Amino acid sequence: QLQLMESGGGLVQPGGSLRLSCAASGYTLDYYSIGWFRQAPGKEREGVSCISRFDDNTYYVDSMKGRFTSSRDNAKKAVYLQMDSLKPEDTAVYYCAAVGAKCPPLGPMSIYKYDYWGQGTQVTVSS
Repeated sequence: QLQLMESGGGLVQPGGSLRLSCAASGYTLDYYSIGWFRQAPGKEREGVSCISRFDDNTYYVDSMKGRFTSSRDNAKKAVYLQMDSLKPEDTAVYYCAAVGAKCPPLGPMSIYKYDYWGQGTQVTVSS
């Protein structure tokens, strides 16, 4: 069974950067599209981005476009989320998830489309 583990979270000042990693074990990532999600305290989990299997097309929620970049290294069985120009409202637990299909639309229902989830990594943006 595919297992995912996020890392790279931490405390960063506004305007700073972090790079999150999503490492896979059990299976290669080649056949999976990988989504990034986040959940702030008291809020529902929301989609951030998705990088598609096979063609590496990437999709972002509008508020993250230009600030967040998703990439993958199939040889390392890892997907990354580079986050720049971070804001306090980006504070949340960030999750990666995998689906054996093309990227689902990044709407509220997208969380139900993914089959495998990591445990999450905390990102705190604060001065």
